[in-house]
Amino acid sequence: MRTTTFLERGAILLFCVMFITSCKKDEDDPVTPTAPPVNEEELITTVRITFNTLSDAEYKYFVFTDLDGDGGNAPVITADTLSEDSIYNMNIEVLNESVSPIEEITQEIVAEGVDHQFFYQVTGANLLLAYGDADANAMPIGQSGSCIAGGPSTGTLKLTLRHMPDKNAAGVSAGDIANAGGDTDIEVTFPAVVQ
Repeated sequence: MRTTTFLERGAILLFCVMFITSCKKDEDDPVTPTAPPVNEEELITTVRITFNTLSDAEYKYFVFTDLDGDGGNAPVITADTLSEDSIYNMNIEVLNESVSPIEEITQEIVAEGVDHQFFYQVTGANLLLAYGDADANAMPIGQSGSCIAGGPSTGTLKLTLRHMPDKNAAGVSAGDIANAGGDTDIEVTFPAVVQ
Protein backbone atom coordinates (compact mmCIF):
# COMPACT_ATOMS: atom_id res chain seq x y z
CA MET A 1 0.00 0.00 0.00
CA ARG A 2 2.87 2.28 0.73
CA THR A 3 4.20 1.83 -2.86
CA THR A 4 0.89 2.90 -4.40
CA THR A 5 0.75 6.06 -2.32
CA PHE A 6 4.31 6.93 -3.26
CA LEU A 7 3.58 6.39 -6.99
CA GLU A 8 0.40 8.43 -6.79
CA ARG A 9 2.21 11.32 -5.13
CA GLY A 10 4.99 11.14 -7.71
CA ALA A 11 2.49 11.18 -10.58
CA ILE A 12 0.62 14.13 -9.09
CA LEU A 13 3.86 16.03 -8.53
CA LEU A 14 5.04 15.30 -12.09
CA PHE A 15 1.66 16.43 -13.49
CA CYS A 16 1.80 19.69 -11.49
CA VAL A 17 5.34 20.48 -12.63
CA MET A 18 4.42 19.83 -16.28
CA PHE A 19 1.24 21.92 -15.98
CA ILE A 20 3.01 24.90 -14.39
CA THR A 21 5.96 24.92 -16.80
CA SER A 22 3.84 24.42 -19.92
CA CYS A 23 1.60 27.39 -19.07
CA LYS A 24 4.48 29.75 -18.42
CA LYS A 25 4.51 32.69 -20.85
CA ASP A 26 7.76 33.03 -22.77
CA GLU A 27 8.78 36.66 -22.31
CA ASP A 28 11.56 36.36 -24.89
CA ASP A 29 9.13 35.62 -27.72
CA PRO A 30 6.52 38.39 -27.77
CA VAL A 31 3.65 38.10 -30.22
CA THR A 32 4.31 40.19 -33.30
CA PRO A 33 1.26 41.78 -34.92
CA THR A 34 0.74 40.78 -38.53
CA ALA A 35 1.19 43.42 -41.19
CA PRO A 36 -1.84 44.39 -43.26
CA PRO A 37 -1.92 42.85 -46.73
CA VAL A 38 -0.07 44.84 -49.34
CA ASN A 39 -2.22 46.27 -52.15
CA GLU A 40 -5.39 44.50 -51.13
CA GLU A 41 -7.64 44.20 -54.16
CA GLU A 42 -10.58 46.60 -54.17
CA LEU A 43 -14.10 45.57 -55.09
CA ILE A 44 -14.92 47.27 -58.38
CA THR A 45 -18.67 47.55 -58.94
CA THR A 46 -18.79 50.36 -61.49
CA VAL A 47 -16.70 51.46 -64.46
CA ARG A 48 -17.77 54.59 -66.31
CA ILE A 49 -16.06 55.81 -69.48
CA THR A 50 -16.96 59.39 -70.35
CA PHE A 51 -16.46 60.55 -73.93
CA ASN A 52 -16.80 64.30 -74.42
CA THR A 53 -16.19 66.22 -77.63
CA LEU A 54 -13.36 68.74 -77.64
CA SER A 55 -15.93 71.56 -77.54
CA ASP A 56 -17.74 69.86 -74.62
CA ALA A 57 -20.92 70.04 -76.72
CA GLU A 58 -21.55 66.30 -76.51
CA TYR A 59 -21.10 63.77 -73.68
CA LYS A 60 -21.42 60.02 -74.19
CA TYR A 61 -21.06 57.26 -71.59
CA PHE A 62 -20.13 53.59 -71.49
CA VAL A 63 -21.14 52.19 -68.08
CA PHE A 64 -20.58 48.83 -66.38
CA THR A 65 -22.40 48.22 -63.08
CA ASP A 66 -22.29 45.06 -60.95
CA LEU A 67 -23.30 46.12 -57.44
CA ASP A 68 -23.19 42.60 -55.97
CA GLY A 69 -19.77 41.77 -57.44
CA ASP A 70 -18.94 38.39 -58.99
CA GLY A 71 -21.82 35.95 -58.90
CA GLY A 72 -25.36 36.89 -57.99
CA ASN A 73 -26.99 39.21 -60.49
CA ALA A 74 -25.54 39.73 -63.95
CA PRO A 75 -23.78 43.06 -64.55
CA VAL A 76 -25.57 45.84 -66.42
CA ILE A 77 -23.62 47.23 -69.37
CA THR A 78 -24.79 50.26 -71.35
CA ALA A 79 -23.11 52.27 -74.09
CA ASP A 80 -24.21 55.42 -75.86
CA THR A 81 -23.78 55.64 -79.63
CA LEU A 82 -20.73 57.70 -80.58
CA SER A 83 -21.06 60.27 -83.36
CA GLU A 84 -19.21 59.51 -86.58
CA ASP A 85 -16.22 61.64 -87.58
CA SER A 86 -15.81 62.99 -84.03
CA ILE A 87 -12.88 63.43 -81.68
CA TYR A 88 -13.52 62.82 -77.99
CA ASN A 89 -11.61 63.29 -74.77
CA MET A 90 -11.97 60.12 -72.74
CA ASN A 91 -11.86 59.58 -68.96
CA ILE A 92 -12.37 56.40 -66.97
CA GLU A 93 -13.92 56.38 -63.51
CA VAL A 94 -13.71 53.28 -61.26
CA LEU A 95 -15.95 52.98 -58.20
CA ASN A 96 -17.09 50.66 -55.43
CA GLU A 97 -20.76 51.55 -55.02
CA SER A 98 -21.50 48.67 -52.65
CA VAL A 99 -20.42 50.82 -49.67
CA SER A 100 -21.58 54.14 -48.28
CA PRO A 101 -20.09 56.56 -48.95
CA ILE A 102 -19.17 55.38 -52.43
CA GLU A 103 -15.48 54.49 -52.68
CA GLU A 104 -13.63 56.34 -55.47
CA ILE A 105 -10.97 53.89 -56.71
CA THR A 106 -9.83 55.98 -59.70
CA GLN A 107 -7.59 58.22 -57.58
CA GLU A 108 -5.83 55.18 -56.10
CA ILE A 109 -5.21 53.76 -59.58
CA VAL A 110 -3.67 57.04 -60.75
CA ALA A 111 -1.62 57.46 -57.53
CA GLU A 112 -0.25 53.93 -58.05
CA GLY A 113 0.12 54.52 -61.78
CA VAL A 114 3.41 52.63 -62.11
CA ASP A 115 1.49 49.52 -60.96
CA HIS A 116 -1.57 49.92 -63.22
CA GLN A 117 -2.46 50.22 -66.89
CA PHE A 118 -5.75 50.26 -68.77
CA PHE A 119 -5.82 48.51 -72.14
CA TYR A 120 -8.35 49.22 -74.90
CA GLN A 121 -9.11 46.51 -77.46
CA VAL A 122 -11.46 47.50 -80.28
CA THR A 123 -13.06 44.91 -82.53
CA GLY A 124 -15.22 45.85 -85.52
CA ALA A 125 -15.96 49.44 -84.51
CA ASN A 126 -14.24 52.31 -86.31
CA LEU A 127 -12.58 53.69 -83.16
CA LEU A 128 -9.01 54.75 -82.49
CA LEU A 129 -8.10 55.23 -78.82
CA ALA A 130 -4.86 56.74 -77.51
CA TYR A 131 -3.34 57.19 -74.06
CA GLY A 132 -3.36 60.71 -72.64
CA ASP A 133 -1.66 60.27 -69.27
CA ALA A 134 1.54 58.81 -67.86
CA ASP A 135 2.95 57.45 -64.62
CA ALA A 136 6.10 58.64 -62.81
CA ASN A 137 8.21 56.64 -65.30
CA ALA A 138 6.56 58.28 -68.35
CA MET A 139 4.65 55.07 -69.13
CA PRO A 140 0.90 55.10 -69.85
CA ILE A 141 -1.79 54.58 -67.23
CA GLY A 142 -4.75 54.95 -69.58
CA GLN A 143 -7.23 56.53 -67.17
CA SER A 144 -7.53 59.41 -69.62
CA GLY A 145 -6.94 59.70 -73.32
CA SER A 146 -8.54 60.47 -76.65
CA CYS A 147 -10.89 58.66 -78.99
CA ILE A 148 -11.42 59.23 -82.70
CA ALA A 149 -14.70 57.87 -84.03
CA GLY A 150 -14.54 57.32 -87.79
CA GLY A 151 -17.31 56.22 -90.12
CA PRO A 152 -20.44 54.29 -89.13
CA SER A 153 -19.65 50.89 -87.64
CA THR A 154 -20.59 48.38 -84.96
CA GLY A 155 -18.32 46.29 -82.75
CA THR A 156 -16.95 46.11 -79.22
CA LEU A 157 -14.57 47.93 -76.92
CA LYS A 158 -12.91 45.68 -74.35
CA LEU A 159 -11.48 47.63 -71.41
CA THR A 160 -8.99 45.82 -69.17
CA LEU A 161 -7.27 47.14 -66.05
CA ARG A 162 -4.06 45.29 -65.24
CA HIS A 163 -2.25 45.43 -61.92
CA MET A 164 1.55 45.11 -62.07
CA PRO A 165 1.87 44.83 -65.86
CA ASP A 166 5.35 44.74 -67.38
CA LYS A 167 5.20 48.15 -69.03
CA ASN A 168 8.66 47.60 -70.56
CA ALA A 169 7.61 44.44 -72.42
CA ALA A 170 7.25 44.60 -76.20
CA GLY A 171 4.25 46.69 -77.26
CA VAL A 172 2.79 47.20 -73.78
CA SER A 173 3.41 50.95 -73.59
CA ALA A 174 1.67 51.23 -76.98
CA GLY A 175 -1.40 49.45 -75.60
CA ASP A 176 -0.75 45.84 -76.66
CA ILE A 177 -1.94 43.63 -73.79
CA ALA A 178 -0.37 40.42 -75.19
CA ASN A 179 2.94 40.74 -73.29
CA ALA A 180 1.66 42.76 -70.32
CA GLY A 181 1.42 40.00 -67.73
CA GLY A 182 0.24 41.10 -64.29
CA ASP A 183 -3.19 40.48 -62.78
CA THR A 184 -6.50 41.59 -64.24
CA ASP A 185 -8.37 43.85 -61.81
CA ILE A 186 -11.38 44.14 -64.14
CA GLU A 187 -12.23 43.41 -67.75
CA VAL A 188 -15.41 44.67 -69.43
CA THR A 189 -16.59 44.36 -73.02
CA PHE A 190 -18.85 47.21 -74.13
CA PRO A 191 -20.91 47.28 -77.32
CA ALA A 192 -19.52 50.05 -79.53
CA VAL A 193 -21.65 51.76 -82.16
CA VAL A 194 -20.55 54.70 -84.30
CA GLN A 195 -23.25 56.52 -86.34
